[in-house]
Amino acid sequence: MASSLLMFFQRRVHDAELATDLTADTFTVVLERRAQYRGSTDEELSGWLWSIARSLLRDHERREETGRRHALLLGRDRRALSDREIERIEELSGLHELRSAVAAGMAELPDDQREAVALRVLDDLTYAEIAVRLDITPSGARTRVSRGLRALGARIRRQHSEWKASR
Repeated sequence: MASSLLMFFQRRVHDAELATDLTADTFTVVLERRAQYRGSTDEELSGWLWSIARSLLRDHERREETGRRHALLLGRDRRALSDREIERIEELSGLHELRSAVAAGMAELPDDQREAVALRVLDDLTYAEIAVRLDITPSGARTRVSRGLRALGARIRRQHSEWKASR
């Protein structure tokens, strides 16, 4: 799923970094809104994920258009950011802390949940494929992934709150 999303975004925005960001944003929104998901099949999950992706792309396109109009009105061109500026923005946005929280959260998951989450999110396997890999039922695979994502989300929220409080 992740590679399909990445290709979808890259073909529309023609910027690998932005396509990667939009892909990551899609999964972030999925994690943030997972309690709202009411589907029960892989197809429903896929449709939900793709609708979030399309919505994020539309939002990005609207912001880009607004930015272009404002730049034209002000008579200025957008300059490219240096690597150091990009690093500083990432530092200020807490991306390092978020990545650390995700890595720490994954490390804290029980082995069976960590493996199931990795197969679902990183390897983009269906629940049926995960079930075969782990020699469990598809329902068991769905349960492991769900519990793992729920624990990971709680860990990230807790870490983020601590990080914000320390700033």
